[in-house]
Amino acid sequence: MMLASQFLALLAALLHVYIFALETLWWERPATRKVFGTSAADARATRTLAFNQGFYNLFLALAVLAGLAFQLAGQLAVGSTLVFTGLGSMLLAALVLGISSPEKSSTALKQGALPLLGLIALALGLLR
Repeated sequence: MMLASQFLALLAALLHVYIFALETLWWERPATRKVFGTSAADARATRTLAFNQGFYNLFLALAVLAGLAFQLAGQLAVGSTLVFTGLGSMLLAALVLGISSPEKSSTALKQGALPLLGLIALALGLLR
């Protein structure tokens, strides 16, 4: 079960690195605006907010990736704590998005599914 948890955690981290790129590097591109449903004017006006939010996503991904590295190095307690914290934060952010913007519940589900599954697999793997 730990291998499944690590795979799901890796996918969640990679998704959040991609979200970082969208929000921080490519925010004003037409393809990114289409993903987020924003106009060119909206993207210009929210560029600084998106830039900051993108780094939050990157830092969550880095916490998970660091946790995976510690797990693979045999430091299960430290690694699992980092993975749990990173995935838990990702899941909670998805819940906040879904609650605060019900029209974005589909996005929240996509954002939160991998962290939720990773957390479940991690818990089951640690219970072994």
